[in-house]
Amino acid sequence: MQSDLRLIPAVGNLLAHQAFSAVLEEAGAPLTTALIREDLEAVRAGVEGGTLGAGALSAQVAPEAVATRVAAAARRLLVPRPRRVINATGVIAHTNLGRAVLSREAAIAVAEAAAGYLDLEYDLRRGGRGRRMTHLTPLLAHLFPGAAALVVNNNAAAVLLALQALARGREVVVSRGELVEIGGGFRVPEILAASGARLREVGTTNRTRLQDYRAAAGPKTAALLKVHPSNFHQVGFTESVSVGELAPLARETGLPLLVDWGSGDLVDLTPFGIRDERPVAAILEDGADLVTFSGDKLLGGPQAGFLVGRPELVERAAKSPLARALRVDRVTLAALHATLSAYVRGRAFQEVPTLRMLALTEEEVGLRAARVRDALPREADLTIVSGVSRPGGGASPAGERPTRLLSLQAKLEKRLREGEPPIVGRVHEGRLLLDLRTVLPGEDAEVLRRLRELL
Repeated sequence: MQSDLRLIPAVGNLLAHQAFSAVLEEAGAPLTTALIREDLEAVRAGVEGGTLGAGALSAQVAPEAVATRVAAAARRLLVPRPRRVINATGVIAHTNLGRAVLSREAAIAVAEAAAGYLDLEYDLRRGGRGRRMTHLTPLLAHLFPGAAALVVNNNAAAVLLALQALARGREVVVSRGELVEIGGGFRVPEILAASGARLREVGTTNRTRLQDYRAAAGPKTAALLKVHPSNFHQVGFTESVSVGELAPLARETGLPLLVDWGSGDLVDLTPFGIRDERPVAAILEDGADLVTFSGDKLLGGPQAGFLVGRPELVERAAKSPLARALRVDRVTLAALHATLSAYVRGRAFQEVPTLRMLALTEEEVGLRAARVRDALPREADLTIVSGVSRPGGGASPAGERPTRLLSLQAKLEKRLREGEPPIVGRVHEGRLLLDLRTVLPGEDAEVLRRLRELL
């Protein structure tokens, strides 16, 4: 064994070998050195474990062999992450694939904001310190007249901040049927506990009435809370209290009505099959005092959380020390400004990919699917079938859009997913289904190329 171990070259000798010149250029000396050490440690372990004999060892430790393995390890480590993926699942705001795709205008704004200095917290007119929310306030004032607004880094943070600022140490009344769990295992009761507020459950899992809220409201109550039923839909023997029904009770008791309306819908999506969502402005008109919602679901922007409502409530949240910990960075602000500008200009369905995908008709998706199918060999096991697309992201769990799907052999799923670029579809009843509704228009050619390779 000792004689075999002496065959393992020194790290310095390998670094000086010409086989490593390309690796050093690509990965740099510090990383190349570290990867050589890791590789040689694995070889040493093989010798000591008896799995590498002298014959195999000589080939294993040849400079060219080590360089090949180190180069491969460097590429795996340095490949840009997260990787671009083609979403053919038909789920528009796919949580695992990054939710909303930014508009072209938002992407340009992000690149410009990231590449240089900007007036993030600097008032160019006064020549002194400014506030970052001033970049969004004028746009939000157009979208929500008479309301104030604050933006933090996601909707869970918005809920946490609102509860901490308005209800810390006191009770918040919420229906048992709305104690939901959102993505990643986070639950409304846990967010309440983290805020310092105390949960006061009313009603039952399937039925909650207005008198349940009324009976629970008392001297220890800080707020009434209405929660969006994210990711599920109740049917059957059910009853719930709407925002419009809760608002008079809130006025009567002098309690603020907080609404977690996570989907971030800003426009009427009823014509597109989304009937269980209402625009945020409508929730405010119904009498909500403060509404929180996401920026990266149906709104179609970057990850963010909004608090919109009565100015005095928003101001209390903005003055909380937690607000600074949860604030958004400059690239998020830039993306939000570009996205909200599309709404203010009445161009949301033309510019925001999320809304553009929702608006596509079954016939439009079918034409794209037919072009891909007709460009592939006739003998390929590929057909076009009817199906549905979904909003995703916890928005409108009952909402769906009719679509046309490419149907292929399920065994192709893994090869499409592991190729370049990765294409993610869904398997249903033994077939791989690809929905071009969520494939960006410029990516159709890449889907066709990958399918040609496999078929």
